[in-house]
Amino acid sequence: MAIFVVFQLLPGERRREVREKVGWLFVASSILNIAWMLLWQFEYLLFSVVIMFLLLTTLILIYIRLDIGKSRVQPSERIAFHLPFSVYLGWITIASIANVATALVSINWDGLGISPETWAIVIVIVALLIAILVEVTRKDVAYGLVVIWALLGIAFKQSSSQSVVVVTEVGAVILAITLVAIIILSRYKH
Repeated sequence: MAIFVVFQLLPGERRREVREKVGWLFVASSILNIAWMLLWQFEYLLFSVVIMFLLLTTLILIYIRLDIGKSRVQPSERIAFHLPFSVYLGWITIASIANVATALVSINWDGLGISPETWAIVIVIVALLIAILVEVTRKDVAYGLVVIWALLGIAFKQSSSQSVVVVTEVGAVILAITLVAIIILSRYKH
């Protein structure tokens, strides 16, 4: 995000249309991120879920407005606008899922009689499906790499549950293969 902030403050960039596409949504996302951190820090986890989904919504709107993965842009715009918001959206996508899981644990949710391990596997599969959908529709490598990194982090943290580790690692491999296939196919088209 530092690249985005510095780049958009450059004198030649102030009147660019791409800057206008992000504008107030970035300000809103920043305020929501601060609010989320405060709620999380003080363990108002259910409220933090609401704020997290509002943050996720602002980032999805920015992502759509920038037309990431669908439009051809200059390398400077890709690095200064598309890359930061792809990474940010990828991170907040996974963080939203984790935030919901943490909030449910905090209220002693019984999981509808389903084991925590099974829920963890379901959550990993949901994250994987979201990432594959983004990759197939947007061909956004940065977003996919963030999700792979997050999945590997989950596998590391869940080392006591072999089935969660296996599903998470397999998910990371599936997403990596998807990314490689998308890169190869997009190079073939051009």
